[in-house]
Formats: sequence, C-alpha cells, structure tokens
Amino acid sequence: MTRETEAGPGTGLAPGGAEAGGGEAPAGDGPAPSRPAAPQGDLRGEGPLPPELLPDPSATPAPLPQPAVAKPVATKRLNLALQGGGTHGAFTWGVLDRLLEDERLVFDAVSGTSAGALNAAIFVQGLAEDGREGARRALDRLWRDVAARLAISPLRNTPLEKALWGYDLTYSVAYQTFDTLSRVFSPYQLNPFPVEFNPLRQVIADNLDMARLRQDQKALRLFISATNVRTGKPRIFTRAEVTPDVVLASACLPNVFKAVEIEGEAYWDGGYLGNPAIWPLYYERGAPDILLVQINVLNRQELPTTPSDIMNRLNEISFNAALMAEMRAIDFVQRLLDSGRLEQPRYRRIFLHCVEDEARMRQFKLSTKLNGDWEFLQTLRRYGWEAADRFLALHFDTLGRESTLDIQRYL
Repeated sequence: MTRETEAGPGTGLAPGGAEAGGGEAPAGDGPAPSRPAAPQGDLRGEGPLPPELLPDPSATPAPLPQPAVAKPVATKRLNLALQGGGTHGAFTWGVLDRLLEDERLVFDAVSGTSAGALNAAIFVQGLAEDGREGARRALDRLWRDVAARLAISPLRNTPLEKALWGYDLTYSVAYQTFDTLSRVFSPYQLNPFPVEFNPLRQVIADNLDMARLRQDQKALRLFISATNVRTGKPRIFTRAEVTPDVVLASACLPNVFKAVEIEGEAYWDGGYLGNPAIWPLYYERGAPDILLVQINVLNRQELPTTPSDIMNRLNEISFNAALMAEMRAIDFVQRLLDSGRLEQPRYRRIFLHCVEDEARMRQFKLSTKLNGDWEFLQTLRRYGWEAADRFLALHFDTLGRESTLDIQRYL
C-alpha cells in the first residue's frame, strides 16, 4: 500500500532578461549621437547593478526547477457484501455508485444475495469490461430496465392510491389481491405449466453476459448465495459457476416463483441462510476489510399489531437472521484471536464496516420491495449514495486498521 501524499504545485521558470530598447538616430545636422550599450544586469532601465550583485562567471549555475510529479494516491482494499431485499436493492445501487466514484478504493471480491446478487454480478461485469465508469453505467442500465419491466406490472398504485399512500402498496387493490392469492395458492397451483413468467429472467438476459463473466480473468471474485430446498443448506456459487438460473435461484421467493432447478437440485432465495453470505469473503485470503451494505431494518421500536405490519416485521427478522448468526460467530473468533487462543496463520483478523440508513428505510414496508416505480427507485438510490458518502467521510482513514461496524447491534 502506498503512502498518501499530496503533489506540490507546478513551478514555472523565473524570467531571464530583457533587451534594452533603442531607436534610429533622429534626423538633423551633425553626427548622430552614439547609442549607449545596455548596462549588464539592468532589467528595468534604472542603471547598472552594483558589482557585488553581479553573477560570478566562475560559479556553477543552479539547476533549473523541475515541475512537481504527482505521486500515487493511497488506496484501500475492500470486499463487498450486498444484502437482498427486492427493489430496495436500488439503495445498494446508490452505495455502489458512490464507492465507484472514489478512486482511492480498490475492490477484491463481492458476495451478494437476491437483489444483492444481481447488483454484485452487474458490478463485477461492468468493472471488468469498462472500469469504474463502465460499472456505473451498467448499474444505471440495470435499474432503468427493472423499472421499465415493472412498469407493466399490476402491482402498482393507481394515481389516487399513490396520492393517499405514496410508495406503500399495502392497501392497493392489486397488492391485496396478490397477497391473498399467494397465501391460498402456491406458484405450482397458479401456474401448472412448465413455462414460468419471471420478469427478472429477461432483465438478466439483457444485462449480463454470463459466458464472458465466467471466463473474464480480470473480473473480481464473485459469490452468490442460494438455499437448497431439500437439504436446507446454503449453496455458494462462485463466478465460474454463475448462470442466469443461479441469479434467479438467489432471488426466488417461494410464495411467488417455483423453485429453480440447478444440477438436479431445487433452490429458493439465498436470503434465508445467507443475506449476504460473509464467510466466503474471509475464507479467501484477500483484503481484511468487509463492507456490508444492509437494506433490511434491524431495529424497530414500535410493536407491530396489524396483519401487514406483522408480516413486514417477520420478513425483516427472517432475512436478517442468518446475518446475525454469522456476526455472532465472527465476534467469537475475533475475541479468541485477541486472547491468543487461536493460531494466527489459520485464523485472521478481519475488519467489518457497514453502510445503512435505518432511519430512512424504516418508512418502507414489505410491499415496497415489489414497487418498481422509477421515482421510488431514484429515491432509494439517493439514500444509498448519501449513506455511502457519509461512511467515506467518517471512516475512510480507518479502513485497514480497525472495524467501524458496531457488532453489538447484531448480538
């Protein structure tokens, strides 16, 4: 890691000298007056310099000043862990956009689940193909495509419903109908045919080149989590294993979509057992810093009493449960390292960080995770960008030295 320095300003050359002016002899009688020689060292026409100020002809000339050369800016290496949460993943879009703006950051690996898996795959592909700006453009295209696909979804508020409830779909007729059907009928009963309509499949096809992503040697390490339905265990897919079905499996809500079959195994949303999976990032010998982007609310003070609020809180608890268990395990290992009871070569210290904005995200509910309104996605993106900006302002210098995440929140 290089040291952070500031380049000094460039230096111009000092002025050398000026010619003494002269003119033609005026016409007239008699010889023209002689033209005086310019005095040595006279720069302003105010007479000769005193002898003690004249340069010594035997002295070695001083070297000319050289323009300052910009020195490398210190960089910090990061692993990224991206939570899932439906269209709330647009918050993560904003976070990634801000991180990509900061050229002091270098990325080692990305782990993602559900919407986090889609963000992660697009991020890795865009960065490998066209650098930081390429990744930013790719993420922008992705979420514009999501908004366009969901613009024809029946799960949208009418203008009147939007005026009454804003982005919340809970009380809209369309959402109430969808919610009732999903509780009474399974996806297999609602659609007995082998072909299933999933708007995410076309989004993936339009935005991800899976073959290129798998083979690109410049691409970052990528980990995508899905839940094996039969074994109840998590499956982590690496970049070399990523296919459209892997991303679909990671985002497969079982009350909405049929299980995704991969190599003869059925998979559901990865958020049940790893949202996101952090352990692949510290099992690999990469950067010690892991930045979690959290979009599911941890703490709510009010007790949920309505059916919709109860379901919303159940969803938040369920999709944070695996993360909280993993945080407890990490804390345990780090404390053992502190006490000297674990071998350092086998176990290593990691530094955990988190970008979140619970104060703002608390206003949203389970139904808004299905809201693809472009204005809503732009709002979430702005929240994420601002949260990441605050994180960098407060904690950039701490990266690589210590954790900034308060792990007690998860214990």
